[in-house]
Amino acid sequence: MIRYAISHSTTLQYAAPVRLASFNVRLRPAQWPGQSVTDFALTVNPWPGALIEGEGAYHVNESKFTLSEPITRLQVDSRFTVTREPLAPALLQAGGPGLAALRERAMTLPDLSALGPASYIFASPIAQPERDIALWASGFLHEGMPVMEAGRALMRAIHSQFAFDPRATYPDTPPIQAFNQRRGVCQDFTHVMIIAARAHGIPAAYVSGYLRTLPPPGQQRLVGADAMHAWVNLWCGEELGWIGFDPTNDKLADTDHVFIGMGRDYSDVSPLGGTFRGGSQQTMFFSVDVAPLD
Repeated sequence: MIRYAISHSTTLQYAAPVRLASFNVRLRPAQWPGQSVTDFALTVNPWPGALIEGEGAYHVNESKFTLSEPITRLQVDSRFTVTREPLAPALLQAGGPGLAALRERAMTLPDLSALGPASYIFASPIAQPERDIALWASGFLHEGMPVMEAGRALMRAIHSQFAFDPRATYPDTPPIQAFNQRRGVCQDFTHVMIIAARAHGIPAAYVSGYLRTLPPPGQQRLVGADAMHAWVNLWCGEELGWIGFDPTNDKLADTDHVFIGMGRDYSDVSPLGGTFRGGSQQTMFFSVDVAPLD
């Protein structure tokens, strides 16, 4: 068990005043097995007067607010304490159903909730089907393969064949471009793995979260710390449920990972989004700290 104190600060600056700015903030962690959250606090400057708290369309919490007065700067800070339990040893050894059986079960399971597999089988706004990605994944997946083995194979292939390069892509870079150049960041690797998994009938979701900033003594620092991180949740059947696979670091999501929200792709769980009146250029700055308390 590990406890973390997490702080996340985002600042938006505009070259000229913008009006009637409305925002969706997705920084309050949704409930997740093996994780408990206390002391969550969200501060906004300038203060909007009221925040509307609720659930998003998928497994993610949303805080909504509108600023009626013109602004040139917005700062959003979130803080909370989280306790992470390690994955069960039995899960680490599990195989799960074969891909053919998994696909059939996912298509017939009568569960249309935010955690049901049906929402994560088909195309989504960013994770569109890509023939080249599907064919690439066919080289190491087959119908009888247990889903946990398939997830590890996809994760390992991306980690070994793709280079982490923050200068190679932008937030709106299509996944197929990152795939073709074999370079990108955790968002790109996550979308590529989602597209590959769905092409072979595996329900796959995009997870937004955090990584431990400083590693334990003697261990290497994980790639993607000091920013929001992304990884893939695969539905591994009713017995195992959703399991996190981190292709950026080639490891299952465990005590180093803190879950915030889950959707079909980044567009469902982006930490901050909104609209405003005006044509001003927007610049974003952010900082993240995930500090162990024990």
